[in-house]
Amino acid sequence: MPSVAYFSMEIAVDPAIPTYAGGLGVLAGDTVRAAADLGLPFAAVTLVHRQGYFHQHLDATGQQTESPAAWSPEGVLEALDARARVVIAGRPVAVRAWRKRVRGHRGHVVPVYFLDTDLDENAPEDRRLTDLLYGGDDRYRLAQEAVLGLGGVAILKALGHHVDVFHLNEGHAALLTLALLADHDAAGVKRRCVFTTHTTLPAGHDRFTLALGREVLGEERTAAFLDHAPGDGLSLTHLALAFSHTVNGVSLRHAAVARELLGGHAVAAITNGVHAATWAAAPLAAVFDRHVPAWRDDNGELRYASLVPLDEIAAAHEVAKGALLAEIERRSGARLDEATLTIGFARRATAYKRADLVFRDVERLREVVRASGPLQLVFAGKAHPRDLEGKKAIRRVFHAASLLSTSVRVVYLAEHDMALAKLLCSGVDVWLNNPLKPNEASGTSGMKAALNGVPSLSVRDGWWAEGCVEGVTGWAIGGAPDAPSDDTLEAASLYDTLEHAVAPLYYGRPLDLAAIRRNAIALNGSFFSTHRMVREYLAKAYAPAQ
Repeated sequence: MPSVAYFSMEIAVDPAIPTYAGGLGVLAGDTVRAAADLGLPFAAVTLVHRQGYFHQHLDATGQQTESPAAWSPEGVLEALDARARVVIAGRPVAVRAWRKRVRGHRGHVVPVYFLDTDLDENAPEDRRLTDLLYGGDDRYRLAQEAVLGLGGVAILKALGHHVDVFHLNEGHAALLTLALLADHDAAGVKRRCVFTTHTTLPAGHDRFTLALGREVLGEERTAAFLDHAPGDGLSLTHLALAFSHTVNGVSLRHAAVARELLGGHAVAAITNGVHAATWAAAPLAAVFDRHVPAWRDDNGELRYASLVPLDEIAAAHEVAKGALLAEIERRSGARLDEATLTIGFARRATAYKRADLVFRDVERLREVVRASGPLQLVFAGKAHPRDLEGKKAIRRVFHAASLLSTSVRVVYLAEHDMALAKLLCSGVDVWLNNPLKPNEASGTSGMKAALNGVPSLSVRDGWWAEGCVEGVTGWAIGGAPDAPSDDTLEAASLYDTLEHAVAPLYYGRPLDLAAIRRNAIALNGSFFSTHRMVREYLAKAYAPAQ
């Protein structure tokens, strides 16, 4: 079995360690946990991000401000003696590592190494290179990627790791390929590298000017970069493509879109998943333990949730809903009604996620409530500090909440993190997701909801193009996956589905809704897991490296 080194700019290993911004980092953490469960020879490399991502503050109008989410690895992570050096901007920069041991269900340990340049021997500006996640300017970003890629390879050598496969989780780690050229020819590097791309947006692919490359990486490394990924700038994605024997997208739909975006480059599909033992809420986990006792060893066993009595599914959901509503009241003071249909939307706040689509026609939404019964909406999600459109989307939700205050309860919770995500994905009645197609690469929040028996009401993009069985695992908004998005048409579809399908089930046929909850677990929760995903990587990407 090949030994794998998994490189990711962010990895969510623990809610108390704020070194993740959203889906990419949470997926990385779930991948590590699955590798530990499966007993794989696996190690992960990331940066320590001493300032975290950020704390989110929202005022009464939804205006977001930020403050550092500072934390200290001392006392939380294990300090290692190993040191490495990388040359950045002509200066040697010392790199150390902290270790977090992630233990699988049967005791196997996967180490996660957090790289850190905050050392006395480094210049003040170099000590700050591992402080901010997705912060700073292009120079800071490229220097960070040099620490991750070049420093990560050097640290693994210093620790004595033998690595067969280097898995690049997004292009941030692509510079590791240049480090490998010191010991292998180009073909040898390519045999050892696997690249997963997670975005359909051109802006999500890091690109730097040649002048900046020469300043930060030096003439020799910039020349080596251009030898293998020529262009008028330095594209980390193109470098990863040039040196990876397998490239994959994170859903069937995303792989097709990525092939077009990347100029016809071969892109396979390995659909994302979630780590079931991490994301199953306690009341649902207790049901699984009673009826599907092997589910923690093999998440695929959850297909047998189809045999769980419906009343147990319904009762477990009610407990999870109660826990969520209690937390909402604790955080916001808002007291929501346990008997009211509650819809959740918690995503990174950025324009294409369309958090406010449900408010496109507030009078039509009022009609839905008058015809079908009361409705509560719970939102969460951070906007990147420089994403002005994402910040506007949050303010639009707050504005809609004020317009609807007498007819629809709307709550927006600050500080969306792993702990809140688990409560939301298990405690709402229906999960809403309406991205602008085809920009949703995967979307793992709906997978977490399905695992907890919460069906999705979603646009057929990303994973939902595969997971939606209409009226069985949830409901689709709008047309086919390859049909263009249209705000007016999709909002109308959303309202019609709420009025004629979702609300009548919730208020009139609770056992039929419980059956859909059970289907979501048995069909979606069992398949969209990182256990299945990592096994696919073994068969389709890692094994060929041997």
